[in-house]
Amino acid sequence: MPSGNSSGSDEMRLLIHHQTEYRFTQPQARVVQLLRMTPSSHIGQNIVNWRIDVDCDARLKRSTDGFGNIISMLYLAGPVERIGLRVTGEVLTEDRAGAVFGALEPLPSIVYSRSTDLTAPCEQILELLHDLGTDAGDGLSRMHALNTRVYRLFTCKTHRSAEVRPVRDVLAARAGCNMDLAHVLISAARALGFAARFVTGYIYRDDPGLGHRQAPHFWAEVEVPGFGWIGFDPANDMCPDGRYIRVAKGLDFRDAAPISGARLGGGHEVLNIGVDVSLSQNQHQS
Repeated sequence: MPSGNSSGSDEMRLLIHHQTEYRFTQPQARVVQLLRMTPSSHIGQNIVNWRIDVDCDARLKRSTDGFGNIISMLYLAGPVERIGLRVTGEVLTEDRAGAVFGALEPLPSIVYSRSTDLTAPCEQILELLHDLGTDAGDGLSRMHALNTRVYRLFTCKTHRSAEVRPVRDVLAARAGCNMDLAHVLISAARALGFAARFVTGYIYRDDPGLGHRQAPHFWAEVEVPGFGWIGFDPANDMCPDGRYIRVAKGLDFRDAAPISGARLGGGHEVLNIGVDVSLSQNQHQS
């Protein structure tokens, strides 16, 4: 159910190359990482092929978490000074106007009404909801209006900050990235009585100059009565279309982060990420 700013073809064949490199200032005795980097197929999203490669001696164990996300546990025994991950895949997508159908939903929707430390409402959220109460039209119209209001809060930064901040800090600073805007939208939607969740994934941008300067993209999904789960991307003031690939979902970023984990060792880590989302050659020829 996109707003007027949406644009994109109905069907797309997208190629994803996502490289992540960790370097540690001191060798680590052990590293365990949880990877939420594998999307699943559902109506409007068909995974043609997908793989995760690690360029060092490691074990990968795949399973599904409580949110229905495909996860891979990565185990490395030390000494570990560097980890290189490469994710490659091909996905067929269709513009479903933000509607999510056929995805694995192991949890009842009410779970996504629960507030978290990152999405707890604050006074600024209540101000954002002015005149968007139950008398402001149907749920879908209110969510489109809310999405636009969040979009207009501040200019979205291109790359995600290394700091994960609660909504109150984001609104106080009036600055942030797509992750921050997604959290604001989720907090506001829950304050209005909607179930809402955080989504990680990718977006294709028709800009050859971006190359590997792209990054994973973050947005929100809201359960709208009469419509089901609908995606809203406040960073672009639209609903996801065929350019988007859904990977993982959760109550907030921490539940759906592409990589999280623990390490045993001193020093600190330096992270480098390169993402390239492009059209396949078949798409160009069609």
